[in-house]
Amino acid sequence: MMSRQTFNRYALAGALTTAVVLGISTPSAVSQNSIIQIDGSSTVYPISEAMAEEFMSANSGTQVTVGVSGTGGGFSKFCADELDITGASRPIKASEIEACAAAGIEYIEVPVATDALTVVVNPENDWADDMTVEQLQMLWSPDAEGTITRWNQIDPSWPNEPIDLYGPGTDSGTFDYFTETIVGEAGSSRTDYTASEDDNILVIGVSRDAGALGYFGLAYYLENQDTLKAVAINGVEPTPENVENGTYTPLSRPIFVYVKKSSLESRPEVRAFVEFMLENSTELVPEVGYVPLSEQRYADLLADL
Repeated sequence: MMSRQTFNRYALAGALTTAVVLGISTPSAVSQNSIIQIDGSSTVYPISEAMAEEFMSANSGTQVTVGVSGTGGGFSKFCADELDITGASRPIKASEIEACAAAGIEYIEVPVATDALTVVVNPENDWADDMTVEQLQMLWSPDAEGTITRWNQIDPSWPNEPIDLYGPGTDSGTFDYFTETIVGEAGSSRTDYTASEDDNILVIGVSRDAGALGYFGLAYYLENQDTLKAVAINGVEPTPENVENGTYTPLSRPIFVYVKKSSLESRPEVRAFVEFMLENSTELVPEVGYVPLSEQRYADLLADL
């Protein structure tokens, strides 16, 4: 498990519009005074930011900007030729493929880690230690809007207290994945909840609301265990170990970066950064709270470059 000090080093500062600019340089083959632009998923953000910092922490010359617009927002910028790399907590959609193709943007998809999407409640909640997929579907389906509003409607043994929901906004890949996996259709969700593409805002909301329930990536739960409580799903807790042994289902998922081919082929600094990610993910991915792929998988991805 990562330490608070380690995660804080790489954590999102708190605002959705924040972009972290890190001074880096590269070996002699890499051009100087250039900028590598990264945006996209808040789930993938800690990985991208950690890689950027570690990659060139002792040098200067090239800048890496790491922004957070959500998976959908990142793809919008990526397909508009505004980015070199975008992070995604779900695979690219058909509509996004079409948008990139129309703009002449070719790309490669690079899985970088596995996430355990985590359902959380306030620590004062001493009843919802475990929930089933069916209970989550009942709670988050569109039919629940304005109807399922109290805890005892989910389980009669739970208190007759209001539920306050927090979750990703519609530009979030986590929203797409959760709704497809739990509700049964991507984008199908009740709308009467506090929404944000910034997971830190969701963390703060749940931590300050005794009746709250929310969901987001594992890294943000692990960093905030003192102010949040994770809910087991079908009796299995969201831990790296349960992701690795395959028991935490169905909310385990791969997370990705998408790299523009023209940047990869014409800009040595972009290629160097992507190679660094693959060479160091085994070490750095666990430090920010996610589960790395196998060493062989990273080696295969590196060879594919």
